[in-house]
Amino acid sequence: VHTVRGTIDRMAVPSTPAAPGPAVHVHGCVRCGKPVPLDVAMCEDCNPLGLSQPASTQVHGTVFLAVGLAIVVMAVFARLAVSGIGPFPAAVRDVVPSSGGLTITLTVTNSGTKTGSTTCQIRRSGSGGGGVIVQSPHIDPGQTVTFRTTTESFGTKRLPLAVACDTP
Repeated sequence: VHTVRGTIDRMAVPSTPAAPGPAVHVHGCVRCGKPVPLDVAMCEDCNPLGLSQPASTQVHGTVFLAVGLAIVVMAVFARLAVSGIGPFPAAVRDVVPSSGGLTITLTVTNSGTKTGSTTCQIRRSGSGGGGVIVQSPHIDPGQTVTFRTTTESFGTKRLPLAVACDTP
């Protein structure tokens, strides 16, 4: 154990603790992540010459432009993906009462140039809305498919039904 002897300089020891300064809000430097004030984008190490820094409107404008461009690219891709599918003319071929509902036989044709499927709305003939929505199986271009679906939505008595199928 070493002992240090000497006098204590009273001027070096403050008599009261210093009051804390105002709180400074910070965020990370855009390059290295060091804390910097909110109005500064890069720290002294990343911007030693003090060059003008990007304004927040520039940053937000760039992000807005990138999001807009991504939406346009996705819309074009989606349009190309579904072009050539349909239209799908359809008809109700048969309606047969079954246990607890009706079994409906539908015939759907793909008049397009690509394989696809469609959603069909079955409703009472002469009614404007409501009904049942069913999904068709995949239909090759120029082909017709006949399939059955059973529903309880129309009761158990045979009645005239109409069908309309959507084009994607």
